[in-house]
Amino acid sequence: MRNKGLIISILLTFALTFITTVVVTLLWNLLIEKSGAVVDWKTSFLFAIIIGLVIPIVRSRDSTK
Repeated sequence: MRNKGLIISILLTFALTFITTVVVTLLWNLLIEKSGAVVDWKTSFLFAIIIGLVIPIVRSRDSTK
């Protein structure tokens, strides 16, 4: 049961991080770089994968102590 909760937490964190990074890179390119409506997909996926894995695993390790 603990693994199911961890997987759900990883997926939720991945989705929230991915959406946030997409919006931030889009706004950055629109407002700051003036390069049009361009999303940096590589950065978005990279951040979402790293943050989506690290935060839920650290939280699950801390809650078991």
